[in-house]
Amino acid sequence: MKRECGRWGYRLRGFGYKCTPGRELILEILESTDEHLSPEEIYSKVSIEHPEIGLTTVYRTLDMLVNLGVVSKLDFGEGKSRYELSEHHSHKKHHHHLVCNKCGKIIDYSDFINEEIEFLNKIESKLGKKYNFKISSHFIKFDGMCNDCI
Repeated sequence: MKRECGRWGYRLRGFGYKCTPGRELILEILESTDEHLSPEEIYSKVSIEHPEIGLTTVYRTLDMLVNLGVVSKLDFGEGKSRYELSEHHSHKKHHHHLVCNKCGKIIDYSDFINEEIEFLNKIESKLGKKYNFKISSHFIKFDGMCNDCI
């Protein structure tokens, strides 16, 4: 079955890259889930529709998409990377992560209160001034135990 490039194809071409069925499918997989998928999990979903696409291609595509800022690479300390669409290319708004050290559950946290937003803006501003550094984004992960594991 030949896949046609849809809306992701236009975005990829806008970055100067070809739209391939594998690239389009990887982006569709990331778009259709709230999970933080590993390359192996993405590969298992891709191989259902395109068994000719190898794990190496999935890794290369993810690296390209991270470099373009379309996908975020996440490290939750489990020895493998996980991926999600970046907030600029997703329906998700900016969020942080709560990671259970016992079961590995990952909770996206995005319902910030005003005090939290002010605090983070203040930290970014102070760090930027202190180190003469323009901060474009941040990644915050809280480790602990979820309610099921307490």
